[in-house]
This record gives sequence, structure tokens and C-alpha cells, in this order.
Amino acid sequence: MDRTGNDTSELSRWLNLQSDLRAVGHRRLVILEGDRDASVKWLCSLLPGLSITPGVWTGPVDDQPESSLTPVTPVEGRRWLGQELACVVWDGWQGNPPDSFAALSGTLSAGGLFFWLMPPLQHWRSFADPDYRRTGLDGALEHPFAARLAGIVAGDSDVIRVNPAVNPQPDLPAVARPLRAFEVGATEDQQALVNDAVRTGLGRRRRPLVVTADRGRGKSAALGMAAVRLLAEGRRRVVVTAPDPAAVNTLFHHARLAAGQVSEPEMGTDDVVVANGGRLEYRALDRLLAEQPEAEVVMVDEAAAVPAHLLKRILLGWPRVVFATTVHGYEGSGRGFAIRFRSVLDRETPHWQSASLAAPIRWSATDPLEPLTRQMFLLDAEAPAAVGHGSGFVVEAWNPATASDQELYEAFGLLVDAHYRTSPGDLRQWMDDPAAVSWRLTCDGVLAGVLWATVEGGLDAELAEQVMMGKRRMRGHLLPQSLATHSGFAEAASQRLLRVVRIAVSAGVRGRGLGQRLVAAARDHAASHRLDGVGTSFGGNVGLVAFWQRCGLATVRLGLKREASSGEYPLQMLSGVSDRGRALANHLRCRLAEHWLTLVPLNWPDLETGLTLQLTDCLPTVGAISDDDRRDLNSFARGYRGFDLTLPVLRKLSQQTGVIDWVVASGQASLWARAVIQGWTWSRLQSAGECRGREPGEAALRGQVRAILQNQPDL
Repeated sequence: MDRTGNDTSELSRWLNLQSDLRAVGHRRLVILEGDRDASVKWLCSLLPGLSITPGVWTGPVDDQPESSLTPVTPVEGRRWLGQELACVVWDGWQGNPPDSFAALSGTLSAGGLFFWLMPPLQHWRSFADPDYRRTGLDGALEHPFAARLAGIVAGDSDVIRVNPAVNPQPDLPAVARPLRAFEVGATEDQQALVNDAVRTGLGRRRRPLVVTADRGRGKSAALGMAAVRLLAEGRRRVVVTAPDPAAVNTLFHHARLAAGQVSEPEMGTDDVVVANGGRLEYRALDRLLAEQPEAEVVMVDEAAAVPAHLLKRILLGWPRVVFATTVHGYEGSGRGFAIRFRSVLDRETPHWQSASLAAPIRWSATDPLEPLTRQMFLLDAEAPAAVGHGSGFVVEAWNPATASDQELYEAFGLLVDAHYRTSPGDLRQWMDDPAAVSWRLTCDGVLAGVLWATVEGGLDAELAEQVMMGKRRMRGHLLPQSLATHSGFAEAASQRLLRVVRIAVSAGVRGRGLGQRLVAAARDHAASHRLDGVGTSFGGNVGLVAFWQRCGLATVRLGLKREASSGEYPLQMLSGVSDRGRALANHLRCRLAEHWLTLVPLNWPDLETGLTLQLTDCLPTVGAISDDDRRDLNSFARGYRGFDLTLPVLRKLSQQTGVIDWVVASGQASLWARAVIQGWTWSRLQSAGECRGREPGEAALRGQVRAILQNQPDL
């Protein structure tokens, strides 16, 4: 026996375990506790004799315990989504990003082992995980998220615990072999989905297919196979989009295999071209909507992570669409997707079809690793099923780090339903961030709302100046750093701001001002703790802007580039609490108003018209209409003056109090937004259906100006 205790008989025990697990369709987590060097040596002795190909190793290449393992960094787990692995060796001493860990656990096939190198469980709460630096958690002395994981692992009898320095030959579980061995392969559900997707892609227009499945069910693989069949049967172009390219690597991998081509992980979303010249290609969400490529079929994978109004644009923009999403998982919430999008489907395409996948393809329904992963990362967290309609609403401070698992399960489930990009990484940030503060709202004792915020800023004057000049970038501090860098106010980084990270209210009680009550609690906290302001940052849309305006926040910045994941421009809003906070918010707002009419045509010509008008209306008036302006407007309204010469005054008119209300009431608000504020050419306006040409377009604008002048004589 060598110093690790792994002799031939020990190897046989592990080989028998793998064989038994494979037969029953199970996988196992193996925790290697204690000294890291001892754990690596133990693996070096064991792994060469096991079935571990393909497998990955997340530690340093120099320490790789077996040469056949593919080295990956800890944050690259999602790159392997959809791949099938026999072994994962996760070096927790190098970092434990939750999203990546959860993703890799889903790649293990039946018989697979997930080796996790970590300190002893009792030390996890204080373990200085290197990944904390990436998200600004390295300053925290304790880590409740890791402590919770340790408790779950310790309480799971299916976890194999090994301390190589103390117990190198652990007891291994007895696994009863079934009469019929489990087989990894396509399920009947998966084959049915391929047929459904092909039928949609070849069938009548405006009959979209909506696919929901839990993770590991083969959804993306089925779509990849269906795409190739569509191309083989005559479709020339199938376009795939998703919030993140990594989300469709699996789809493209299986498309290549179905087309009889070689597929390697590094190929990612490279185009797949079949023999007859048909092409499967990926377009990021923002590019898809901006370029509107011709395609007979568009597939939207992980549609839960796409705002409903953008899904509607895709639905109406292409003749045949397949929407697919994960019901539970790190990609987003399929439940939230269903809530947000069903009404749009019913209204616009009442003949839409649905399909679902229930059976896992890489492991059996009794596999113990999947429920363990779900529990660890709350992948199946759900908000309370029903909230009463009584009036007994209570808002109270709440700390996820000290909450019971049931409370955490419900609160995180509420966030997942409301926020399409909520992930296990967010759960860790919420629990471990020492600057985080949270509130919950209950109705007759049942959770109905939750708000998560964090204190940011407070940088010293010299550092704030460097941030403003773009010379320094601090981890975290999203809102103050963004305002300082992009708006040019160093004091934004010096002030202490409470940024609302997430807010969610149960669907059944929305529209009753409950979200405003949560924000009011956050504002009271900011005031009592002498903070300078309350702010937030989100993908801008009309509904969210209106909500935050009702909460007393004002728009202070709009990002220059759409987020590829959501297709929306990042928008930041702020409300001052202290005197200097109010001064900053007002200064930022006024400065944005001064630049607004110049910036919009240059940077936001394609911003949704409703949001364009809303933001124009909410900004302060920069300058009053002069007598000369009024003369030009009257001349334009009566047809004596052309549009081009009047445009500067029309833009100035747009910022006057009450004018946007009249524009909206005219029924041609979109024309005003595109022609006056966003600077579209007449040819583009005509192509987009805003008018039939310059002459009728100008006539419509003249009518709008006449109505404004007649109804607002004080202009």
C-alpha cells in the first residue's frame, strides 16, 4: 500500500462503485477535506485507474492529478453546458463560483464522480475563497453562504467524505443494481420535441412553439438536432439567439453532430453549414433585433432571460419562432417567463403550441446528486404559492444570512420569478455581502415581497477623482462608480449610496403600492444611517421607469450600449436623501437634460419610442420657449416654415412641461419621437411605417404643434 492507502483492492472498490452507479443511473459528490496537498496526492494515486474520460480539472495545470483531465478555470463551467463528463475534479482551494459549480454538476453522466477539494467542513464559514475577490466579498470575515453549503453536505448521507490524511479509505455506499441497467441516451420526450420543433419550422406561420424543461433534459440538444433537420428539409437559414452565447453552445454542439461534423468545445457558436448550403447561425439578442436578418426560423434559447417586450418583437418579426427555457436553473426562471409572456402569446398568436421535457437524459430520476445541487444552490426555489388579499401587510428588516432554509427558499424563489437573471451567484452575494441590507413584506404572515440593497461609494476624494477620470476601477460600487465615470461628477463616488439590487412582489398582489412600501423602508434606512441617496440600475423599460418614479427616484443616466443579454439600455435612477445627495441628484438630472436632445439622435436613435418620450418628459426643462421660438412654431403649424429649419425649436418644445402628454394624446406619438427627438430620416420613417412620406409626415407634425399651441397658451 502506498502512503495514500490506494492499493489494488482500494481501486477495485472505486471501480465497482462506478460500475454500480452507472447501472442505476446515479452520480456522487466526493468531498476531499483537509490538507490540499494530501488530497491531490490521493487523487494522483486513484484517478489513473478509474473511468474519468472525459473529465475536467479546475486547479492549476502543474497540480493536475491525471493527464487525461482537461484543465479549466473555475469560472468556465458554463462553457461545458450540454457536454457529457465522466468526472469533475473541482479544486475549491482555487475558488468556488456558484454558477460554474452548478453548471458543471449538470454535465456528469451516470456513474460520474464529482471530486471537491476543500478545507474541513467546519472551516468553510471562514475559508478565504479566492473567488470572493471577483465579486468584492474578500473583505467579509464570515461567509454564511459557504457555511450553509457545509451544513447541507454534512447532512447528506449520499455524499462520500474523504480526509486523505486521516481516512484515506472511506466507507463507500452500497448501491443495489437494478434488473435493467440505466442507459444514457435520447428519451422519448426529447425525440418528440425534435419532431415538434421541425413541425413548427416547416409549418404554418404565426404558430410559435414554447418549450419548457428542467435542466439536464436535453432541450438544447433537441433544438440543435431539429435545426439541422430543418436545413436538410429545405430551410435556408435558421437563426438562434440567447441572452448569453454560452447558453447555446450545447445546441450548436449537437447540431454539428447531427450534421455529421466534428464538434469541439472551442467551436462555440460557429456557424453550422449543411451539405445543401443551409446555415444555422447565432445572433446576439441586440444584433438580431437591430439587423433583423431574413430567416425562416428563429430559435430563442433560455427565453426566460429575455424581457417580454423583446420576446414580442421576435414573435412578430419572424414567421416561425421556437421559444425554449429552463424551468429551474442558473439560466433564468421558466416560471417567470410563463407569467410574463403567456398573455402576449394568447393575444398575438392564439394558436401557439407548447412542449415540455420531463425525463433526464444523463442520469436517472433517483439520482442523488441533482437534488443535492438543487438544495445547495436553491435551483428549484419557489415563492409561496398563494398570497392572501387581506390588508395585514408588514414590512420588516430581514437578513438572508440568518434566515431558515424555508424562508430563504421562498425569498429567493420570489426573486427568481421576478428577475430573469437571478442565479446561484446572486444567492452567495446576497448572503455574504457585509454591506447588504434587506427587507421583506408579508401579508398575514405569508411572504409577499422582498428588497435587497447594498451600500456603495464613500471613496476618498483622491480615489473618487481617479475613478471619475477612468484611471481606477474598484470592485463593486456599481452605481457611484458609473455615475462618476460616465457623468463626470467625482463626488458621486465619494457619496454613500444605497443601491437597490433586486426588488420583487408576488404577482397576485402587484399594483397595490407594496413595492413602494419596500422602497420607502430602504429610504428610511438610508436617512437614519446618514447615507446620501437611494438609487438603482436596471435595463430600461417604460414599466420599470414608471415604478421607480412613483418611488421618488429620477433618471440620472442612460447607458450608451444595449446589454447583449437583455437588449435594453442600462438606466440609472437616484433620489437624494441628504442635502448633498439631493444636490448631486439634481445636478446629474439637470446635466442629462442639457445634453439629452443632442445625445438621443447620436446614441439612442433606436430606443423604444415609449421610453424615449417618457424620459424626455421626466427631465427638467432646460430653457423656456422664447418669442422667436413661438413665431417659428406658429409658422410651422400653419405651413409657412419647413420641418428642417424648425427642428431645433421642435426639440426644445419637446422638453416643455406637458408637451409630451399632448404628443401622446395625438395618437402619433411614435412619429414625433422618431422624427423630432431621435432624428430619423423621412425615408427611414416611411420604411418603418411611421408615415407615407415626407409631406404627410410633416402634415401630421404640424397638426400636433397646432394642438399644443392651442391648448398650452402659456408656452
